[in-house]
Amino acid sequence: MAEQWLVFSNLPREERMSDGKRITLQQAAEIIKDGSRITFSGFTIWRRPMAIVYELIRQQRKNLHLVEVNGGSHTEFLVGAGCVDIWESCWVGHELYGKYGANLSRKVGSKEIIVEDYSHAEMMFRFAAAAQGAPYAVTQASLGTDIHNPEYDMLGKAGRRDGVRIPKHKYLFADDPFFNGGDQVLLPAAKVDVAVMCVQQVGEEGTVRVNGQYYSDPEVARAADITIVMAEEIVPEEYLRRNADQNTVVSFEVNHIVECPFGAHPTGMFGRYDVDGPFLKEFYAQTRTQEGFDAFAKEWIFGQDHLGYLNKLGWPRMLGLKANTALNYSPRKKKGGN
Repeated sequence: MAEQWLVFSNLPREERMSDGKRITLQQAAEIIKDGSRITFSGFTIWRRPMAIVYELIRQQRKNLHLVEVNGGSHTEFLVGAGCVDIWESCWVGHELYGKYGANLSRKVGSKEIIVEDYSHAEMMFRFAAAAQGAPYAVTQASLGTDIHNPEYDMLGKAGRRDGVRIPKHKYLFADDPFFNGGDQVLLPAAKVDVAVMCVQQVGEEGTVRVNGQYYSDPEVARAADITIVMAEEIVPEEYLRRNADQNTVVSFEVNHIVECPFGAHPTGMFGRYDVDGPFLKEFYAQTRTQEGFDAFAKEWIFGQDHLGYLNKLGWPRMLGLKANTALNYSPRKKKGGN
């Protein structure tokens, strides 16, 4: 990979330009087909690609297979809209704005969705294995828990383990052959079709710079067959190369880029804008029933594009969320409350 980067970076600029990477929000959603295995950047209520999530709902995507280190508001929107039939992860919710995923809970109760439960650590190890091109990860995490109870192999019980798109086994046990370390858990790599990232800056050729915590973003970008990056702004590659050590993902690991200011709302974008807590609390309260979700989606998602959504939110609200560039958060909003 290093040699590939050196060859690429030494090409004349006109040969390095990848104008074909830039697409619209609608085109980004169209890349994600019915039945796709997808994953996302960010963590719970931070840097989630909500604008693309809304567009997937508008396009009525179906049978998505979400594979995530952890779920969040984006998960709840997609599940509530009926876009998802399989969810592999460890937890979903809105942190202090809604402790658990009410839409996922409702869909599981009605048997409309399959949940495959792994621990947080196991999911991270699975993505790390996929990023390395390895077929599986090895760990002792979660030994002795019901995560490894065959009764809770939900994809297996549903007859979905084909060994092609879904691994033959949820896990396997093996003895440590090197140091007599006892039982080890073999976990299948988290292979996905599309990774959708939401970041502060992306270069015109695809170089990604994440400010603040980057969570599992480098791993999910490398684990996917296709990586889509939605950014607050597209900037010149020369700017990002001035401080190349601050970049998160290199350009040749990115297939498509989208410029979409405030694309993470109602989740937050470190250094740009805070989480919209009242919005998430209202979503959580209203969408505990399907009728409530449908009404919320009719008001906030359907019948408008991203610009219409921002107009509906209003600039006073958005300016209130805007981060102070010295503090990286908004001093205008009370923290720890609504």
